[in-house]
Amino acid sequence: MSKPETPSLPDQHAFHEHLRALTRSAVRVVIEEVMREELEQFLGAAWGESTPERKGYRNGTYTRDLATSSGPIEDLRVPRDRDGDFHTQVFDRYSRYEPHIAEGLTQMFVAGVSTQKVGEVAETLTGVAPSAGSVSRLNHTLTHQFDAWRERPLQEHWRILYLDGVYFTARHGDQTDSTVLLTALGVDLEGNKEVLALRACAEESKDGWSCLLHDVRQRGATQIDLIVTDGHEGILSSVAALFAATPRQRCVVHKQRNVMNAIPHRERKEVSTELSGIFKQEKKEDAVLNLTAFKAKYQKRYPEAIRSLCEDEEHLLTYYDFPLVMHRYIRTTNAIESFFSNVRQRTDQIDAFTTETSCLTIVWATMQDIHLPRIPVS
Repeated sequence: MSKPETPSLPDQHAFHEHLRALTRSAVRVVIEEVMREELEQFLGAAWGESTPERKGYRNGTYTRDLATSSGPIEDLRVPRDRDGDFHTQVFDRYSRYEPHIAEGLTQMFVAGVSTQKVGEVAETLTGVAPSAGSVSRLNHTLTHQFDAWRERPLQEHWRILYLDGVYFTARHGDQTDSTVLLTALGVDLEGNKEVLALRACAEESKDGWSCLLHDVRQRGATQIDLIVTDGHEGILSSVAALFAATPRQRCVVHKQRNVMNAIPHRERKEVSTELSGIFKQEKKEDAVLNLTAFKAKYQKRYPEAIRSLCEDEEHLLTYYDFPLVMHRYIRTTNAIESFFSNVRQRTDQIDAFTTETSCLTIVWATMQDIHLPRIPVS
C-alpha cells in the first residue's frame, strides 16, 4: 500500500501574506459596518425607516482606498447622505491612512526624516508609498493644532519674558533663504517656562516684533516683571512702545560679542576675561566699579569697543534689581538659545523647510516633546 502524501505547507512569507489578506478582509467588513451604523445615527433612522428624528436620506456609497497596517484595502465602500453632510469618524475626510498610521508618518516627518524615507517606511508597513503631496496633507492636522495653540489665551502676570530671533532655512520658490522665527519665551510666577508666541519673518524688523508683542498682549499677558533682549533695534523699539513701564535687561552675552569684535585677536582672551568678570559680581556696586574701570582702561586703545559697550548701558545691570538666585538666568537670552539647540537636534536633518508655514508647524510640534526646566524666580 502506498503511503498517503503529506500536504506541502506554504513558506513563511506566503503564510504571512495569507494571514494579512484574511485580516484585510475582516477589517473591511468591520469598517464598512461601523460606517453604516454611523450614518444611521447621523440620519436618525435605519434603512427604510420613517421617524420624526430623521434628518436626511441615504445616497448610496462611493469607493476609496485605505492603507492599513495589514496592507492596502481597495475600493472600500463609504456611505454618504443626500446633502453631503455626513463624514465618518473612522478616518479623516481626505486621509488615505488609518489614523495611527497617519500619525506615525507625521511624527517621522516632524523628527526630520526625509519625505523619501517616510515613503519607504510607509510602503514597508502598509504596501502603499505616499507621495510628497500626501505627506504634506498629513501635516495639515499639525497646522490646525498649531493655529489653535497660537490663538490660546495667556495668563496675565509673567515673571520674565525672553525675546530673540532664531534662524532656519526655508524654500522661497526655487531658492532657499533664511527664515527667522521671532520667539517669546515666558517664565511664570512659579518658574515654569513656556513658549508664548512664534512668528516667521524673512528678517527681524520693528514691524515683526511689534506684531508678536501686540499678539502677546492681546491674548492676555499684560503684566511682565522683566524683559530680556539682545540689542536689535526692532526689539528695542517694539518693547519701548508696548511695554514701556517694564524693566529691560540687555543680554550681556550679545553685548560681549559686540565689544570683542572691536578687539584685536591677540588681546581678546585677556580683555574677555575682564569684561565677563564685570557681570559676575554679587553686588551691583562692585559691577559698576568694574565697568567704570574697564572703560577707563580701554577708552583710548579701543574707542570703538567702548562705544559699543556704552550703547544701551543703562540696561546692562538691570538683573541686580532681582534676587541673586535669578541673576545667572536673567542676564542673557540663553534660555531661548538653549531651548532651540534641543529643537535643532531633531530638525537639522531637514535641509530646508518647504515653506515658512511648515517651518513654524514642525518646529512647534518638535517643541511639544522637549522638557523646559524650571528656574528660581524669587
